Amino acid sequence: MSQHHKINYIEIPVKALASSKAFFKKAFGWDFVDYGDDYAAISGAGIDGGLYVSENCVSADHGSVLVVLYSDDLTKSEQAILSAGGSIKTPMFDFPGGRRFHFLDRNNNEYAMWSDK
Repeated sequence: MSQHHKINYIEIPVKALASSKAFFKKAFGWDFVDYGDDYAAISGAGIDGGLYVSENCVSADHGSVLVVLYSDDLTKSEQAILSAGGSIKTPMFDFPGGRRFHFLDRNNNEYAMWSDK
């Protein structure tokens, strides 16, 4: 399949690179490759990407693109997020085709997690 005009990389602003990497490693098992003190490439997240140091954060309320992750078990994923130091922004709710919730990482970046199970 051609990669032409396909989304193949995302970059996420984080205020603290080390704690962000620790959060994603603990919650989801992602790995990282450091490129200096201000950037880390994401490995194992389903799409290539990176974390970069910034004072900004991602918020759907402010018009940011929302990164949505898939889960085979929403309850276990929610517990993994909380255990890793994240918080729930929008509790689990039903929508046509499944259920989802929104969460914040340690830098107050917003993400969503959904499942069709």
